[in-house]
Amino acid sequence: MASAAGQEPDAASAGRSASAATPAEDVAQLPVRNHALLIIGVMTASLMQVLDVTIANVAIPHMQATLGATPDTISWVLTSYIIASAVAMPITGWLADQIGSRRLFVLSVSLFVIASILCGLAQNLTEMVLFRALQGVGGAFIAPLSQSNLLDTTRPSRQPQIIALWGMGVIIGPIIGPVLGGYLTEMLDWRWVFFVNVPIGIVCLAILLVELPSRPLRHRRFDLFGFAMIGLALAALQLLLDRGNMLDWFSAVETWIYAVIFGSCVWIAAIHFTTARNPLFDRHLFADINFVVSVIFLLIVGATMFATLALLPPMLQSLFSYDVIDTGLVLMPRGVGVLVTMQLSAQLLRRGVDGRWLVALGFLTAAWSLYLMAGWSLDVDRFHFIYTGFLQGLGIGFVFIPLNSIAFQTLEPHLRTDGASLLNLSRSVGSSLGISAVITLASNNTQRHHAELAEHITPEMGHLVDPSSLDRYQQYGDAALAVVNGEVTRQAAMMAYLDDFRIMALLCLASVPLVLLLRKPRGT
Repeated sequence: MASAAGQEPDAASAGRSASAATPAEDVAQLPVRNHALLIIGVMTASLMQVLDVTIANVAIPHMQATLGATPDTISWVLTSYIIASAVAMPITGWLADQIGSRRLFVLSVSLFVIASILCGLAQNLTEMVLFRALQGVGGAFIAPLSQSNLLDTTRPSRQPQIIALWGMGVIIGPIIGPVLGGYLTEMLDWRWVFFVNVPIGIVCLAILLVELPSRPLRHRRFDLFGFAMIGLALAALQLLLDRGNMLDWFSAVETWIYAVIFGSCVWIAAIHFTTARNPLFDRHLFADINFVVSVIFLLIVGATMFATLALLPPMLQSLFSYDVIDTGLVLMPRGVGVLVTMQLSAQLLRRGVDGRWLVALGFLTAAWSLYLMAGWSLDVDRFHFIYTGFLQGLGIGFVFIPLNSIAFQTLEPHLRTDGASLLNLSRSVGSSLGISAVITLASNNTQRHHAELAEHITPEMGHLVDPSSLDRYQQYGDAALAVVNGEVTRQAAMMAYLDDFRIMALLCLASVPLVLLLRKPRGT
């Protein structure tokens, strides 16, 4: 228990620790005294980080007024966090090997809490962007470390359940984030969106300091060039996604610069990682077909299932007049569905059910829910939002747990942190790609559908007033025309959302054959 007290084991014990917990013995690689308490501490950190990704979105309009920002510049409050987190996440494994996974976890949670305090105290936009970037760096290490630490401290037979527990925070956090953010903003102040992390973080740190063990140190050279290429590529991609729609995509020189930087850095990084003596990521990760396919799957999960969460709140609030609280309540059944199938899939995996078919079932269920959503109209009631959300939650649970279990089953223990960082990075990049794509499509398709619908507003439709002659009624005519135009815009926007749902349903269906590339690990 020296590691639990904060001492990092020496490198000589690495081999013994790696071989001490084989699946046949069913022993955790890093046993702890109070596993339940450690789970609470690790899950608290994970949920705190996931919540902060979405909880601040609701407070953006209030921040804009206080910080004296414009609609264009206030978006950097979100962008700075995402970019900093994406750039820092790939070095999680190297840092954990160098200073110890326990020490890195404690430092990352501490940095996250301190940055949250600074964000709540920020007096101008520059300070807020800087502190949010600092918060993103701290949050980047929490997700992969929480996942790998839970796996390291859990015996193999219980790992599906522990992945299910960890996945609950990842999935449910984005659902309850806007509700909690809206409540804190309305009842207290937008600064409490950040201050709420302080008591949670203190409790989390106390548990981690007492119970968290550490993996043995592994000294390896830092691949500065590889990290620089990956960091530049991720930063350029995020800037392209954030600024693209505002700049009308590739009609602006700025977007072309981002695209060229991204493409060039990815190409150079791919060559570097295949030829370098000590690359940033161990090449054994990419020799594992299950891990590589899982990375692709999580990219698709982020681009479909997580992007849906970005579409529904604006749709419910703008087209159906729901407030923030009602929107959150309508979306919560999705979390219930996730809870049900995460526990069910974990139990099925323990009983020997092939996880590959659970992944296929999950994608088919998600595709079915999106197909039903593509049949909505402006006349649907709350029940339609609830049962389709619950159905999609069932699909997410069937995908998330078996996929993470398959990805880690064939990885060596010392590769878990690197693997977790890549899996989380893939899901994050997929979410950014998916959200940017669906929002852009919704905007463009709304304009297209509006033009198509407007062509059919003619006197022959049976209106009491000819739209072409409304100008003779002066302000009354303008008011009537505004009403007609508003209804056309609502219908066009709804049609655009349905287009997005259809595309995501097709993407989920197209993903199912990838299951055939996964291999069932021996002895499972």
